[in-house]
Amino acid sequence: ITLAALDKFLRLNVVQERAERAAIRTSIEALQIKTPGVGVEIEKLSGGNQQKVALAKCLLTDPALLLLDEPTRGIDVGAKAEIYALISQLSRRGAGIIMASSEIPELLAMCDRILVLSEGRLTAELSRDEASQVKIMDAATRIQRAAA
Repeated sequence: ITLAALDKFLRLNVVQERAERAAIRTSIEALQIKTPGVGVEIEKLSGGNQQKVALAKCLLTDPALLLLDEPTRGIDVGAKAEIYALISQLSRRGAGIIMASSEIPELLAMCDRILVLSEGRLTAELSRDEASQVKIMDAATRIQRAAA
């Protein structure tokens, strides 16, 4: 969890293990990562908990902008809800969030603005109020229909 922010735990170029472990424990508690212990390999965790660890790594760097690519792909509904809550919390704190997702309900629930790309081209820019599943799908297939 701490590798991306390792400089926070260095003193005279030596890792302060106590501070590092405290940060790991804090991340585990804050993100509700289910793990048998601090030293467990990430590969041994469930998909949802692996996603939370990936987010924890980013969060330790105190990002002003967070880029998320399919942040909930392949994880269960409970873990999705926890990740959505975390993303919302970061946004409320002032972090910018850019999220790429193929799940339209996820986009409608999480985004203030949705940019739709089709074949590498921008086909629509929708506000939260004007976005709908139909409008997103229409924009996503617009170039393909025009070529047909």
